[in-house]
Amino acid sequence: MPNSNSAKKRLRQNETRRQINRTIKSSLRTQLRKVRDAITAGDVETTEVAFRVAVKKLDRAAAKKIIHPNAAARAKSRLSTRVKALTT
Repeated sequence: MPNSNSAKKRLRQNETRRQINRTIKSSLRTQLRKVRDAITAGDVETTEVAFRVAVKKLDRAAAKKIIHPNAAARAKSRLSTRVKALTT
């Protein structure tokens, strides 16, 4: 346990930030699952809408360093390939 006031504050800040990051990661995973489900269902319109939202969430998470920028790029690339295969 922290002893100094600054260490106690840092512990509080870390806990708050961890909760925020968990929320963002969870919603990101949910959105990616929605895109994959729409692709398997074959629904083109739903897939494209869900894909745009997923890309936005991936970019935002990468910008805030919640996930690695390369991981976001990789996820977008893989989803984009699957969406294009569905539409063509």
